[in-house]
Amino acid sequence: MTKKAVLAAVVALCTIALGTASAQGKKNKDDSNTSIVQGTVTDKGDQPINGAVVQLKDTKTLQVRSFYTQQGGSYHFAGLSTNVDYELKAEKDGASSSSKTLSVFDNRKTATVNRKLDK
Repeated sequence: MTKKAVLAAVVALCTIALGTASAQGKKNKDDSNTSIVQGTVTDKGDQPINGAVVQLKDTKTLQVRSFYTQQGGSYHFAGLSTNVDYELKAEKDGASSSSKTLSVFDNRKTATVNRKLDK
């Protein structure tokens, strides 16, 4: 195989790989069967809580995903199925929030669900 043929094959493979990656990225971003939930965890005085554990429970499979809140008490879960109810709650140092259900009937692509810790 000549150098030109090898170079042409490499360029063709790279082009295919980049096109596939681009299409997959667009599919995930625009997927109408997934949603996002985000929010802020605060204390009783509405001060943001960094390092709180936010738990997201899939009520169908009972799988639990966790996220530690970031600066400003924020959390974020992406890639959620629109065909499943989820339960959200937050905890830190013995304080916890009430549980909140994100229903399949909530058709927002990005839902904001804030949680407040009670002692």
